Amino acid sequence: MSGIDPAALRWRCRRGMRELDQLMQRYLEHGWPQADDRERGLFLRLLDCEDDKLWQWFIGQERPQDAELQAIVDRIIELPH
Repeated sequence: MSGIDPAALRWRCRRGMRELDQLMQRYLEHGWPQADDRERGLFLRLLDCEDDKLWQWFIGQERPQDAELQAIVDRIIELPH
């Protein structure tokens, strides 16, 4: 996972709404540097999801069927603001 271009990753974190942008950027700043390859892979999978689904997950109106995606959503929610 170390071969990921930081600029490309930041670009992938840009979403269609400011709130999602903030959540993803917060993970990049506070979660990504300490994350192991498994967690980083989960985050990259999360970035492949549609914005409307992401938002529903982050506000708790829905939960991903995939428990691993739920784990990374929970991790992002728990990060300091």
